[in-house]
Amino acid sequence: MNSKKVIVLVTVLFIALLGGAFLLYDRLAEEYNPDMMIETDSSEIAGDSETEGEEQQQKTLAPDFTVYDAEGNEVKLSDFYGKPMVINFWASWCGPCQMEMPEFQSAYDKYKDDINFVIVNMTDGNRETLETASEFISESGYTFPVYYDTDMDAAATYGVYSLPTTYFADSEGYLLLYAKGMLTEDMMAQGIGAIYTE
Repeated sequence: MNSKKVIVLVTVLFIALLGGAFLLYDRLAEEYNPDMMIETDSSEIAGDSETEGEEQQQKTLAPDFTVYDAEGNEVKLSDFYGKPMVINFWASWCGPCQMEMPEFQSAYDKYKDDINFVIVNMTDGNRETLETASEFISESGYTFPVYYDTDMDAAATYGVYSLPTTYFADSEGYLLLYAKGMLTEDMMAQGIGAIYTE
């Protein structure tokens, strides 16, 4: 094969590679936009769904799970039904989780009497322990309630594989919005606005 054919072949392969990379980037950027709240689809989570209205819209009841408070007491998500809920999955080693925590503290300070904040630490016992998570919360001065997923029940129930992940549920326990990735102040306001009216 002469050098001209090799150059043409390499050029074609390079252009094809660039085109494929651009298409993949474009698709992933749209799908995983960090500044985007997503309406919860009943197919996203293995939970109960009910139909409502003429349009037969699917609603997903927040699937129940069991976590533990700082004293080791068992807490179920269903204990919080009756008020809107903000359900956040996080870990102390997660940079974006750390960066969004002030937004949760601010929202908790403002709405703690009206909204249940269920801040779930992914306590796997290896990368994240009860001690490291508790130390981070204490040193940072956060006062919102933290629950520890030591059995990984919450993570398995919600299929959480990326952190942070946050769900917003209404007072009846139906999931309305979620976000994968760090929440901004505007996203927090959008989520709260969807589940709570002052």
